[in-house]
Amino acid sequence: MKKIKILVFDVDGVLTDNTVWMGRGKSEMKRFNIADGMGVYIARRAGIPTALISGRPSPATLARVRELGIKDHYQHKGPKRIPFEKILKKYHLKSEEAAFMGDDVIDVPLLAMAGVSATVPHAATYVKKHADIVTVREAGMGAAREFVDMILMAKGLDPVDLTYR
Repeated sequence: MKKIKILVFDVDGVLTDNTVWMGRGKSEMKRFNIADGMGVYIARRAGIPTALISGRPSPATLARVRELGIKDHYQHKGPKRIPFEKILKKYHLKSEEAAFMGDDVIDVPLLAMAGVSATVPHAATYVKKHADIVTVREAGMGAAREFVDMILMAKGLDPVDLTYR
């Protein structure tokens, strides 16, 4: 974990509880956890950028990306490997310097590619076997923050110091 230089997250099922509320037309709502957002902020304070890769385009996700100031975000149907490789190239990183957190079959290639990978308790067994870590906290309930804190502490960084310095 000490080698990690970027954090990449899936959205639905990691940063959300996998629920989408659909309204009339194209309106939708998702529930995001504030602790996960603070994790993004603390990682940035530590000099570790975060990125999001979602296989489902969503205005709610875009709103959250803007709120958190996440510069690297991809919302496209298709293999997630392609945007993951673009992110690595942009930052001149090797895959072992990236951490990835996902929860479903579409995330398995990135779980295998990343230097450190995590998933959430609700993930299928065949997904969990590709992850280095299964968080205690569930998706949309601070799981991403738990993963961020693990990485920061492995690097000898204190989230409290990063928040208040």
